[in-house]
Amino acid sequence: MNIKLARLGIVCALVLFTLPLSAQRENWTRSFPGHRVIGNLYAVGTYDLGVFLLTSEDGHILINTGLEDSTAMIRENIEAMGFQLADVKILLTMQAHWDHTAALAEIKDITGAQMWATAGDAPILEDGGFSDPHFGGRVSFKPVGVDKIIADGDSIELGGTRLTVIETPGHTTGSSSYTMQVSEAGRDYHVVIANMGTINAGKQLVVDPTYPGVADDFAMTFRKQKALQVDVWVAAHGGQYGLHDKYQAGQDYSPDTFVDPEGFLAAVERLEGLFLAQIAQEKRGK
Repeated sequence: MNIKLARLGIVCALVLFTLPLSAQRENWTRSFPGHRVIGNLYAVGTYDLGVFLLTSEDGHILINTGLEDSTAMIRENIEAMGFQLADVKILLTMQAHWDHTAALAEIKDITGAQMWATAGDAPILEDGGFSDPHFGGRVSFKPVGVDKIIADGDSIELGGTRLTVIETPGHTTGSSSYTMQVSEAGRDYHVVIANMGTINAGKQLVVDPTYPGVADDFAMTFRKQKALQVDVWVAAHGGQYGLHDKYQAGQDYSPDTFVDPEGFLAAVERLEGLFLAQIAQEKRGK
């Protein structure tokens, strides 16, 4: 991935996240074919909502869902990749916001899978978003019971799949990313399923902060992500990792399609710059 294309992906992400909510929702519900990212990692979500399947002979791990009516689309994409939704054993999420969690309860009921989550996001999952410090005060998705708490540095293992949990809070109190290694054609790839440090409109960092320590959480997330070894990366929104610049529906699989270390670092540094600018703005009282 050259730097020019990486920068193009960042520009596309900036355009995407300035769209009105109605246009964003259209992209969130718009179908997009499932495809292999690398190794046993598959993207099975929508045009812009990242839903990821990690497969093994002992069952599968599903990371995220989409909106409340996304189960059928996710199932269709999983089956198109040659797998079955019923074989999902572990459910994970990257952030406890409704656009990524609203079908978790239904999929948990269908599959009998266990829901694993960080301590920061577990209460929000269990009360359907009511206790979310930014968007809370109402139930925004069907509550889902959490079966196991995961924490920074934990290993999640199923069959031959091994993920490492990286707590990357700020976007939500318990936002998490995951890392893994994939070997293909004699090469080892460092793979990151990254929850990016985006700041939702109206979130306060240091003046009347949305939750205590939110600025420290974001700063920690940027520090951790900049230190990661990254070859291939994906994120909770396709626009964040330049999905549609890197992959066109139906193209042949290559393990190098999503190789983009420069783009990852540039995306993290851009978000860190926005974070620092907002802190300065809040302190100026504007």
